[in-house]
Amino acid sequence: MSFVEYGDTIKDGDTAIVFLGHESMFPVKVQHGTVTQTKYGVIRHSTDLIGKKYGSKVTCSKGGWVFILHPTPELWTMNLPHRTQILYSTDISIITMMLELKPGSIVCESGTGSGSLSHALIRTVAPTGHLYTVEFHQQRAEKAREEFREHGVEHLVTVTNQDVCKNGFGVSNIADAVFLDIPSPWEAIGHAKSALKAEGGRICSFSPCIEQVQRTCLAMEEYGFTEINTLEILLRVYNVRTISLQIPDLGKAAEDNSSSGFDSSNPSQQGSPCANLQQGTVQFKSGVPLREVVGHTGYLTFATKS
Repeated sequence: MSFVEYGDTIKDGDTAIVFLGHESMFPVKVQHGTVTQTKYGVIRHSTDLIGKKYGSKVTCSKGGWVFILHPTPELWTMNLPHRTQILYSTDISIITMMLELKPGSIVCESGTGSGSLSHALIRTVAPTGHLYTVEFHQQRAEKAREEFREHGVEHLVTVTNQDVCKNGFGVSNIADAVFLDIPSPWEAIGHAKSALKAEGGRICSFSPCIEQVQRTCLAMEEYGFTEINTLEILLRVYNVRTISLQIPDLGKAAEDNSSSGFDSSNPSQQGSPCANLQQGTVQFKSGVPLREVVGHTGYLTFATKS
C-alpha cells in the first residue's frame, strides 16, 4: 500500500479508510487477528478485510455495512491524528498550484506538523521528485517519519529535526519551491532563498495573523523576492435542496373576477370562492449557502526568487 500508488487488494499492514458516511470515517491499520469496532458492529481484519478489494462493501457483525477505501492525501487530511493544527484541501489546492509543483519537483517544507500538506506535496512531486521537510519538535518529527514509512512514501521524503530559522533546510540551490508554516517565517526567508534554485523558485508562507504577513513581506523584499502577493481562501458551501412553490394563476383569477363582477374592494365579497382559488405547485432545485460557514484560516503569501 502506498499513498501515491493505488493498490487493488487490502494487505496486512495497510492503512485503510473505514467509510461509514461523508461525515463519518476513520483510518485503521489492517493487522491479522485484529478487530475494529464500529456502530454497525465488529470488523474482523483477517476475514473481512485482508484479501478483499479496496472499495468493497463490508458487512459488520450487527448487520450494518461500511466501505473500505484506499487512502489518499485528501482522505488522510480528513482523518489524520492531529498533533498540530493542519492545512485543509481548500488551502492545499491553491498552494500546490501557485508553487507550480509537478512530478519531479524538489520542495522544502517547514514545519511538518501533522503531515497533512506533506502527503499532498509528496503525491504531487512523485515519482521522481522529493520533499525535504523540517520539524522543530523531536517527537513530531519521529512520528512523521514513522507515518511516511507506513504509508509507503519514505523514499520520497527526508524528515529533519532542527530549527529552520537557525539551521535552514539542509540543502542549497536545488529546491523548486519552499513552504513555511512557522510562527516567525520572516526569520527563515534567508534560508529559504539559499535552498531555492538559482532563479525562478517559488516560496509560500502561511500565517494566521496579518502582522506576521507584514513582517514576512518586508523580509521578502529585503532578500530580493519579487511578485509578492497575499491572498485568503474562504470556502462557501451551498446546500442543494428541493423546494415546492405554488403557481399563481393570475389570468384565470382575473377572468373569473371579470365574469362574476367580483369587487376586491367590497368587504362583503372578500369571502368569495374566487379569492381562495386552489393553485398548483411546482418543484425545483435550489442552492442556498449554509448558515454557518468556515471562516478565516490563514493568509497565504507567495513570492518568486528573481
